[in-house]
Amino acid sequence: MAGHSQFKNIMYRKGAQDAKKAKIFAKISREIMVAAKTGLPDPNFNPRLRSALACAREANMPNDNIDRALKKAIGDGDGHQYESMRYEGYGPNGIAFIIETLTDNRNRTASEIRSIFSKHGGNLGETGSVTFLFEHLGFFFFKKEKSFDDIFQAAIEADADHVEEDDDGYAVYCKPESFQQVREKLINVPGLIESKLIFKPLTPAYCDDLHKILDAFEDNDDVQQVYSNGFCE
Repeated sequence: MAGHSQFKNIMYRKGAQDAKKAKIFAKISREIMVAAKTGLPDPNFNPRLRSALACAREANMPNDNIDRALKKAIGDGDGHQYESMRYEGYGPNGIAFIIETLTDNRNRTASEIRSIFSKHGGNLGETGSVTFLFEHLGFFFFKKEKSFDDIFQAAIEADADHVEEDDDGYAVYCKPESFQQVREKLINVPGLIESKLIFKPLTPAYCDDLHKILDAFEDNDDVQQVYSNGFCE
């Protein structure tokens, strides 16, 4: 599945420089804290937390960091209240972006996101200005512990809509309104490492300078996830 490699969360890129690891771990810690606060602090009963912990393992995040994030969530030790905010806009060459953030100061975050767009020849848009260029889907990603046929069969039994394969594993998609129902049926299938709602571009477009604006978003502490219809070689 070409899509998973192109559109997976930018903070999990392989080969990230050591200087960026602290930022990556901070983003994951924030997601762990929010996930633990919005449900039970037990990944067996909290799918969002389970997904966040899987991302932490994928990023080789030390166990001590994970434990601190969980303790802060349980005891509210960081003193911050984070909220999810979504931003939309156009970057270089008219490439569309959807930016998902966790922030304790929405005015600061909006200003910083607007500045990134502006510095790279784009502009921050209104809510809904680019979503028509994406398909909102439930997304499940499996490591290759099982064959494609096994995952395909599991997806059929879970009433999912589509399965794709790439070198990294298998992606299963479903309608957003079916996400919880499908997740309940897939959550115990071996190899599942990620489950979430995503925005998948309908028509990808080439952009030479895509990496520059992606790096700028990656460097922002509040940005958790970036979706774009752009790609580059």
